[in-house]
Amino acid sequence: MIKVGCCGFRGKKADYFKNFEVVEIQKTFYNLPSIETAKRWKKESPENFEYAMKAWQIITHEAKSPTYRKAGILVEGNRENYGFFKPTEEVFNAWEKCREFANFLNAKIIVFQCPPSFNESNENIKNMKQFFSSIKKDFVFAWEVRGKWNKKTIEKICAEFDLIHCVDPFKEENVYGKIKYYRLHGIKGYNYDYSIEELKKLLEICRNDENVYCLFNNTYMLKNAIEFKNLISV
Repeated sequence: MIKVGCCGFRGKKADYFKNFEVVEIQKTFYNLPSIETAKRWKKESPENFEYAMKAWQIITHEAKSPTYRKAGILVEGNRENYGFFKPTEEVFNAWEKCREFANFLNAKIIVFQCPPSFNESNENIKNMKQFFSSIKKDFVFAWEVRGKWNKKTIEKICAEFDLIHCVDPFKEENVYGKIKYYRLHGIKGYNYDYSIEELKKLLEICRNDENVYCLFNNTYMLKNAIEFKNLISV
Protein backbone atom coordinates (compact mmCIF):
# COMPACT_ATOMS: atom_id res chain seq x y z
CA MET A 1 0.00 0.00 0.00
CA ILE A 2 1.38 3.38 -1.03
CA LYS A 3 -0.54 6.44 0.19
CA VAL A 4 0.25 9.68 -1.62
CA GLY A 5 -0.51 13.26 -0.67
CA CYS A 6 0.83 16.74 -0.05
CA CYS A 7 2.09 18.61 2.98
CA GLY A 8 -0.89 20.91 3.22
CA PHE A 9 -3.95 21.09 0.97
CA ARG A 10 -3.23 22.24 -2.58
CA GLY A 11 -5.91 23.38 -5.00
CA LYS A 12 -9.59 23.04 -4.19
CA LYS A 13 -10.28 20.70 -1.30
CA ALA A 14 -13.00 18.89 -3.23
CA ASP A 15 -10.48 18.09 -5.97
CA TYR A 16 -7.84 17.14 -3.42
CA PHE A 17 -10.19 14.66 -1.75
CA LYS A 18 -10.87 13.06 -5.16
CA ASN A 19 -7.19 12.74 -6.03
CA PHE A 20 -5.61 11.74 -2.72
CA GLU A 21 -6.23 9.65 0.38
CA VAL A 22 -4.04 11.55 2.86
CA VAL A 23 -2.84 15.04 3.72
CA GLU A 24 -0.27 16.22 6.25
CA ILE A 25 -1.52 19.29 8.11
CA GLN A 26 1.17 21.97 8.44
CA LYS A 27 -0.74 24.63 10.39
CA THR A 28 -0.55 22.56 13.56
CA PHE A 29 3.22 23.07 13.63
CA TYR A 30 3.03 26.86 13.73
CA ASN A 31 0.02 27.36 15.99
CA LEU A 32 -2.81 24.97 16.74
CA PRO A 33 -6.10 25.90 15.07
CA SER A 34 -9.29 25.73 17.11
CA ILE A 35 -10.99 22.45 17.94
CA GLU A 36 -13.92 23.61 15.80
CA THR A 37 -11.52 23.73 12.84
CA ALA A 38 -10.47 20.14 13.51
CA LYS A 39 -14.11 19.06 13.63
CA ARG A 40 -14.87 20.90 10.39
CA TRP A 41 -11.90 19.40 8.55
CA LYS A 42 -12.89 15.93 9.67
CA LYS A 43 -16.54 16.43 8.72
CA GLU A 44 -15.82 17.75 5.22
CA SER A 45 -13.44 14.90 4.27
CA PRO A 46 -14.51 11.51 2.86
CA GLU A 47 -14.92 8.66 5.33
CA ASN A 48 -11.75 6.84 4.22
CA PHE A 49 -9.61 9.98 4.02
CA GLU A 50 -6.63 10.12 6.39
CA TYR A 51 -5.08 13.05 8.23
CA ALA A 52 -1.49 13.22 9.40
CA MET A 53 -0.22 16.31 11.19
CA LYS A 54 2.94 17.97 12.40
CA ALA A 55 3.40 18.35 16.14
CA TRP A 56 3.28 21.86 17.57
CA GLN A 57 6.66 23.58 17.42
CA ILE A 58 6.60 24.36 21.15
CA ILE A 59 7.45 20.68 21.66
CA THR A 60 10.34 20.48 19.22
CA HIS A 61 11.70 23.99 18.60
CA GLU A 62 13.28 26.42 21.02
CA ALA A 63 11.69 29.81 21.65
CA LYS A 64 14.48 31.55 19.69
CA SER A 65 13.37 29.81 16.50
CA PRO A 66 12.20 32.26 13.79
CA THR A 67 9.14 30.07 13.32
CA TYR A 68 7.80 31.37 16.65
CA ARG A 69 7.81 34.90 15.27
CA LYS A 70 6.24 33.70 12.04
CA ALA A 71 3.43 32.11 14.05
CA GLY A 72 3.03 35.15 16.30
CA ILE A 73 3.92 33.19 19.44
CA LEU A 74 5.22 35.56 22.10
CA VAL A 75 7.22 33.99 24.91
CA GLU A 76 7.81 36.13 27.98
CA GLY A 77 10.11 34.61 30.58
CA ASN A 78 11.25 31.00 30.92
CA ARG A 79 12.26 30.89 27.24
CA GLU A 80 14.62 28.04 28.07
CA ASN A 81 11.60 25.82 28.90
CA TYR A 82 10.43 25.55 25.29
CA GLY A 83 11.26 22.95 22.66
CA PHE A 84 13.77 20.10 22.35
CA PHE A 85 11.30 17.73 24.12
CA LYS A 86 12.27 19.29 27.47
CA PRO A 87 10.42 17.80 30.47
CA THR A 88 8.75 21.11 31.32
CA GLU A 89 5.20 22.22 31.97
CA GLU A 90 5.29 24.29 28.77
CA VAL A 91 6.22 21.34 26.57
CA PHE A 92 3.79 18.85 28.14
CA ASN A 93 0.94 21.39 28.03
CA ALA A 94 1.69 21.92 24.34
CA TRP A 95 1.55 18.17 23.79
CA GLU A 96 -1.82 17.83 25.55
CA LYS A 97 -3.30 20.54 23.32
CA CYS A 98 -1.74 18.93 20.27
CA ARG A 99 -3.12 15.54 21.30
CA GLU A 100 -6.59 16.99 21.82
CA PHE A 101 -6.59 18.52 18.34
CA ALA A 102 -5.35 15.28 16.78
CA ASN A 103 -8.13 13.32 18.49
CA PHE A 104 -10.87 15.59 17.11
CA LEU A 105 -9.23 15.47 13.67
CA ASN A 106 -8.96 11.68 14.00
CA ALA A 107 -5.35 11.92 12.85
CA LYS A 108 -3.41 8.69 12.61
CA ILE A 109 0.20 9.91 12.35
CA ILE A 110 1.88 12.80 14.17
CA VAL A 111 5.20 14.00 12.79
CA PHE A 112 7.75 15.47 15.18
CA GLN A 113 9.94 17.55 12.88
CA CYS A 114 13.07 18.68 14.71
CA PRO A 115 15.19 21.68 13.72
CA PRO A 116 18.74 21.26 12.33
CA SER A 117 20.03 22.62 15.66
CA PHE A 118 18.62 19.61 17.52
CA ASN A 119 21.77 17.51 17.42
CA GLU A 120 22.71 14.33 19.23
CA SER A 121 23.71 15.00 22.84
CA ASN A 122 23.20 13.29 26.17
CA GLU A 123 20.73 15.99 27.22
CA ASN A 124 18.66 15.77 24.03
CA ILE A 125 18.56 11.97 24.21
CA LYS A 126 17.50 12.12 27.85
CA ASN A 127 14.77 14.67 27.05
CA MET A 128 13.42 12.58 24.18
CA LYS A 129 13.31 9.45 26.31
CA GLN A 130 11.53 11.22 29.14
CA PHE A 131 9.03 12.81 26.76
CA PHE A 132 8.06 9.66 24.86
CA SER A 133 7.97 7.51 27.98
CA SER A 134 5.63 10.02 29.66
CA ILE A 135 2.97 10.44 26.98
CA LYS A 136 0.25 8.03 25.95
CA LYS A 137 0.82 6.49 22.53
CA ASP A 138 -2.59 7.16 21.00
CA PHE A 139 -1.12 7.72 17.55
CA VAL A 140 1.66 6.59 15.26
CA PHE A 141 4.65 8.84 15.92
CA ALA A 142 7.15 9.80 13.22
CA TRP A 143 10.44 11.54 14.01
CA GLU A 144 12.03 13.68 11.29
CA VAL A 145 15.69 14.11 12.23
CA ARG A 146 17.37 17.11 10.60
CA GLY A 147 20.31 17.59 12.95
CA LYS A 148 23.50 15.55 13.23
CA TRP A 149 22.73 12.14 14.74
CA ASN A 150 24.38 8.76 14.52
CA LYS A 151 22.16 6.27 12.69
CA LYS A 152 22.61 3.71 15.46
CA THR A 153 21.33 6.22 18.01
CA ILE A 154 18.32 7.03 15.83
CA GLU A 155 17.55 3.35 15.41
CA LYS A 156 17.88 2.68 19.15
CA ILE A 157 15.53 5.53 20.15
CA CYS A 158 13.00 4.63 17.46
CA ALA A 159 13.03 0.99 18.52
CA GLU A 160 12.63 1.82 22.21
CA PHE A 161 9.60 4.06 21.66
CA ASP A 162 8.26 2.57 18.41
CA LEU A 163 8.87 5.73 16.36
CA ILE A 164 8.96 5.86 12.58
CA HIS A 165 12.22 7.28 11.27
CA CYS A 166 10.83 9.90 8.87
CA VAL A 167 13.14 10.77 5.97
CA ASP A 168 13.35 12.13 2.44
CA PRO A 169 14.25 8.90 0.59
CA PHE A 170 16.34 10.78 -1.98
CA LYS A 171 18.56 12.15 0.79
CA GLU A 172 18.61 9.62 3.62
CA GLU A 173 17.88 5.99 4.36
CA ASN A 174 15.14 5.01 6.77
CA VAL A 175 16.59 3.01 9.67
CA TYR A 176 13.44 2.03 11.60
CA GLY A 177 9.70 1.57 11.28
CA LYS A 178 7.35 -1.01 9.81
CA ILE A 179 5.52 1.91 8.25
CA LYS A 180 7.65 4.10 5.97
CA TYR A 181 6.84 7.80 6.10
CA TYR A 182 8.59 9.80 3.39
CA ARG A 183 8.55 13.61 3.18
CA LEU A 184 9.82 14.78 -0.20
CA HIS A 185 11.41 18.21 0.07
CA GLY A 186 12.85 18.48 -3.44
CA ILE A 187 16.20 17.00 -4.46
CA LYS A 188 17.77 20.44 -4.92
CA GLY A 189 15.51 22.38 -2.56
CA TYR A 190 11.90 23.41 -2.15
CA ASN A 191 11.60 24.96 -5.63
CA TYR A 192 12.05 21.62 -7.35
CA ASP A 193 10.07 19.68 -9.93
CA TYR A 194 10.65 15.92 -9.85
CA SER A 195 11.17 14.29 -13.24
CA ILE A 196 9.21 11.20 -14.24
CA GLU A 197 12.43 9.18 -14.02
CA GLU A 198 12.96 10.36 -10.44
CA LEU A 199 9.38 9.47 -9.57
CA LYS A 200 9.93 6.02 -11.06
CA LYS A 201 12.95 5.65 -8.80
CA LEU A 202 10.78 6.67 -5.83
CA LEU A 203 8.28 3.99 -6.81
CA GLU A 204 11.05 1.37 -6.79
CA ILE A 205 12.01 2.46 -3.27
CA CYS A 206 8.42 2.30 -2.08
CA ARG A 207 7.79 -1.16 -3.49
CA ASN A 208 10.37 -2.59 -1.09
CA ASP A 209 7.85 -2.14 1.75
CA GLU A 210 4.23 -3.00 2.39
CA ASN A 211 3.01 0.22 4.03
CA VAL A 212 4.36 3.52 2.69
CA TYR A 213 3.34 7.17 2.92
CA CYS A 214 4.71 9.66 0.39
CA LEU A 215 4.03 13.29 1.25
CA PHE A 216 5.33 15.87 -1.21
CA ASN A 217 6.59 19.13 0.26
CA ASN A 218 7.96 21.14 -2.67
CA THR A 219 6.76 23.95 -4.93
CA TYR A 220 5.39 21.47 -7.45
CA MET A 221 3.94 19.14 -4.83
CA LEU A 222 0.46 18.91 -6.36
CA LYS A 223 1.78 18.21 -9.87
CA ASN A 224 4.37 15.69 -8.64
CA ALA A 225 1.94 13.90 -6.32
CA ILE A 226 -0.57 13.43 -9.16
CA GLU A 227 2.19 12.23 -11.50
CA PHE A 228 3.38 9.77 -8.87
CA LYS A 229 -0.14 8.44 -8.30
CA ASN A 230 -0.50 7.91 -12.05
CA LEU A 231 2.72 5.86 -12.05
CA ILE A 232 1.43 3.67 -9.23
CA SER A 233 -1.78 2.90 -11.12
CA VAL A 234 0.01 1.83 -14.32
